[in-house]
Amino acid sequence: MRILVTGTAGFIGSTLSIRLLERGDEVIGVDNVNDYYDPSLKEARLARLKKYENFTEVRISLEDKAAIDDAFTTYKPQKVVNLAAQAGVRYSLENPQAYIDANIVGFTNILEGCRHNKVEHLVYASSSSVYGANESMPFSVHDNVDHPVSLYAATKKANELMAHTYSHLFDLPTTGLRFFTVYGPWGRPDMALFMFTKNIIEGKPIDVFNYGKHKRDFTYIDDIVEGVIRTLDNVAEPNPDWTGMNPDSATSKAPYKIYNIGSNKPCELMRYIEIIEECVGKKAEMNLLPLQPGDVPATYADVDALIKDVDYKPSTSIEDGVAKFVEWYRDFYKV
Repeated sequence: MRILVTGTAGFIGSTLSIRLLERGDEVIGVDNVNDYYDPSLKEARLARLKKYENFTEVRISLEDKAAIDDAFTTYKPQKVVNLAAQAGVRYSLENPQAYIDANIVGFTNILEGCRHNKVEHLVYASSSSVYGANESMPFSVHDNVDHPVSLYAATKKANELMAHTYSHLFDLPTTGLRFFTVYGPWGRPDMALFMFTKNIIEGKPIDVFNYGKHKRDFTYIDDIVEGVIRTLDNVAEPNPDWTGMNPDSATSKAPYKIYNIGSNKPCELMRYIEIIEECVGKKAEMNLLPLQPGDVPATYADVDALIKDVDYKPSTSIEDGVAKFVEWYRDFYKV
């Protein structure tokens, strides 16, 4: 397959691309390598991809419509995985425009590229953050997600609505994946695991929000990638039982699907920190702080639809996953 992957300098995008390249797919990698976080880490991820003959790098921004159009017409991908986005809940309070540009305008350009170039399947990253103020656990893809608590979450919910419109109007198969707190080797420096590991090793205090009472459905990177590949290979189809009298938000009469990809095992933040401490071999000094604006106290993924449709459930334990990250961190930063 010739697959266009956006966000190939990113955490999930680079790891997914290696899996696709190793199984023989051709990957057209789109990324603008911006400076939202350390570009040298992004370049290091890309360097791994450039070793493969079947990888082509296209360094452009999603919001550059002419450049995106050109990439589609030049490379004619059969499938597309859109992972590029302006990420981060907290940053969306400081710089909302970045989220509109990348996540709304950029995603429109991807949808248009897919529509006009007869792409067979678009898989795109949504987020567990769309569940927002929902307190019904575990979070189900059939739940109402109309109450986001950050602009980041609102843009991801908007992506799902936009994708449905294109599935309905243009018969474009789309699958949205709600990722739950992804962690592991090559992870993002703005994520808790990276910041905690760095500060504990360096003997600096860590900021622990919600006084450590957070619960997160931490999901290991390889489990996320396996879920992406299985759903990518399983092209979205219409649900013949769907009815507007009793609408199901995860399916449609159009070729449209939504899945959660999460470990289905929430872990309290204090336990997460204990595991990091064990792997690093040092105790953390903690600044206990209240819940931040835009954050939610808990996430917990219902993955029944993923199991039913693609026979997959993430299985990496948090202990194994954190150990692999700390091992990678020490090796990469030579500490």
